[in-house]
Amino acid sequence: MDQQIKRLLATYKKKTIKLAELEFLMKSFLPTYAAFAEAVLQLEKQGILVMVKAKGRTSRTPSLAFNYRINKNLIVEDFHVELQHYRSTLHAAINLDLYYGKDPSLWKKDLPAILKIDAYIKEHGFPDDQVPAPERSYALVGDEKWIVEKGGKEVLERIGLFDRLQIIPVSEPLMFAINPKKIHEASQYHLIVENKTTYQGLLPALKETMFASLIYGSGKAVIKSMEQFSMQYPVEAKHHFFYFGDIDREGIAIWHSLDKKIKMILAMPFYQACLVKTPSIGKEYQREQITSLEQFLPFFSDEQQEQMKEMLANGKYHPQETLKTKELQQIWRESDWTNLI
Repeated sequence: MDQQIKRLLATYKKKTIKLAELEFLMKSFLPTYAAFAEAVLQLEKQGILVMVKAKGRTSRTPSLAFNYRINKNLIVEDFHVELQHYRSTLHAAINLDLYYGKDPSLWKKDLPAILKIDAYIKEHGFPDDQVPAPERSYALVGDEKWIVEKGGKEVLERIGLFDRLQIIPVSEPLMFAINPKKIHEASQYHLIVENKTTYQGLLPALKETMFASLIYGSGKAVIKSMEQFSMQYPVEAKHHFFYFGDIDREGIAIWHSLDKKIKMILAMPFYQACLVKTPSIGKEYQREQITSLEQFLPFFSDEQQEQMKEMLANGKYHPQETLKTKELQQIWRESDWTNLI
């Protein structure tokens, strides 16, 4: 009960709390005034609740303050003691370091699953074989949707176990075409394009290029689908990935998300060709992606950077479709891609 109350106060958004609000928050597990007042006075004694003197106290017995300041530092100290206790009882592979810097509510939310994972590891050890996420999810916590749909992947990453549990990610299969002339080469190039029109336009020229595959990104879907590349294309080689997407906030953000997972080379000849075209209008609604743009712009000249900043600020963009089929194919066949690596 004491820990429940402290966690509740630790997650309360404001630094001060009115007595009526405090009573409302605690009424589910302290239904009588006597029990509520006893708990509040105990928190006062511990220094966790500090009376706001200017607001005074009630005339009821026992008397409580009308307003309290919440001393969250003391709650955090208790929380850290609790973490230290669990560190000594949980499996040594379960890493709790991240929780020390987080809100105690995150620990409270994750703990039931962590206890189940701990029990699983102690009984079965770490698996040697890979299985799909729903199967591993059910084995760990008894819920096949936990890893993919209910935040389980994030919990496993927080405690440093996602990779060790041999989980095959569940995502849409990666869609791509293969150049049979290149699949045996030691160094292979792969081009990812954001949109279907561009994919269809480039596909007939694939065998005439130095690329081993052409990958259809399908917008944001590729961010997850690329996790399956090594399973769908189990070819031992040095793989180089090039990306070509719309020059708009979303297209740049997709490239950035991919690049954080695996080095994603900008397919500069396509981008350069887009930038000499007249931009289109109609992307005013897209959210600003400051970090993505900061990573994207330095690949271009100062003049082009200013051009794109102004274009995006005015809600304009360059869709991939600004390059027609013949132009796309010519750029892909004739550009020097080796100098971009």
